[in-house]
Amino acid sequence: MKPPLKVPVNLSSGHYDIWIQPGLRERAGAVVSGLTHSKKLGIVTDDQVAPRHLEPVRKSLAAAGIETVVAIVPAGEQHKNIETLGQIYDALLGAKIERSTPVIALGGGVIGDMTGFVAATLLRGVPFIQMPTTLLAMVDASVGGKTGVNHPTGKNLIGAFHQPIAVLIDPEVLRTLPERELRGGLAECIKHEIIRDAEGFDRLEKEIGKALALDVDYLADLVAHNVAIKARVVEADPFEEGERAHLNFGHTFGHAIESVSRYEYSHGESVALGMIAATRAANDLKMLDNSSRDRIEKLIGQAGLPIGGMKLDPQPVFSAMYFDKKVKAGKLRFVLPDRIGHVVIRDDLPERTIFEALRSLVA
Repeated sequence: MKPPLKVPVNLSSGHYDIWIQPGLRERAGAVVSGLTHSKKLGIVTDDQVAPRHLEPVRKSLAAAGIETVVAIVPAGEQHKNIETLGQIYDALLGAKIERSTPVIALGGGVIGDMTGFVAATLLRGVPFIQMPTTLLAMVDASVGGKTGVNHPTGKNLIGAFHQPIAVLIDPEVLRTLPERELRGGLAECIKHEIIRDAEGFDRLEKEIGKALALDVDYLADLVAHNVAIKARVVEADPFEEGERAHLNFGHTFGHAIESVSRYEYSHGESVALGMIAATRAANDLKMLDNSSRDRIEKLIGQAGLPIGGMKLDPQPVFSAMYFDKKVKAGKLRFVLPDRIGHVVIRDDLPERTIFEALRSLVA
């Protein structure tokens, strides 16, 4: 068995490691017992993940002498709200957890975001551990400490920064992932290459078929590469005051698409469309050459993600963008590529450019 890949995250507030290893679910107890002296631990998961992955984790923790309290909530972005938080608080407080009791987020990005927010606020802060079960959560939501829930006005408008004490990633769980969710995770992998790594983009163009074929060893390396990119950005800007905004490439368009569609477009699909719109806007502004635009669109399409055919009226999507957290002084802020591997932030886009980029998604 290969030793785990470990990606360190070093912040002014402390250090933690991201562990990546096939079969890590069955060895979680050994890792967790080295992170805490607590003999009780909370697990938050959903009703789709629990039947597949909860028992191996609980069994491993029990073997390490750790009692578990489990909160199982309904799956889906539509349940990422304050009402669901109440269910989690009730379960954990009812078990009399203490401020030293860690809480594990076992699931995708929705579970990770909600569990992190609960951990940030319960007893004014308890430790938490991410155990992501989707590719999207592995390479994006589990790293960086952004937590929160949605509000009817928009996505992730209620939240807090709360870093995990560890992230445990088992790529084997991706074998049970629906194909649509795997493809959604690849959207964030593509995003990372566009904003930071031209050579990584070149490799992904050649090797994306391995990811789609669920080559677990390849996926372990792909996840490690992506979390390393995100970890370095988070280290430089832990509270999203500058450079970390680059991670929002595709998200200003994407979050609006996701909200207006009432989450019929998944996060990954929305970000894919958002990256297409941002790339076309950059090309329209003569920032990005035609060849780079075409390569970006082709790779997103090869991942099985949408590059057009959006079934939404562009006008409400455009209006929804003004509820984005990244609006500053009433101006929309966009992350735009000026070459593959590098992006810039712009808040001076003409409304015509923004609207035309949205209209192009309908075609």
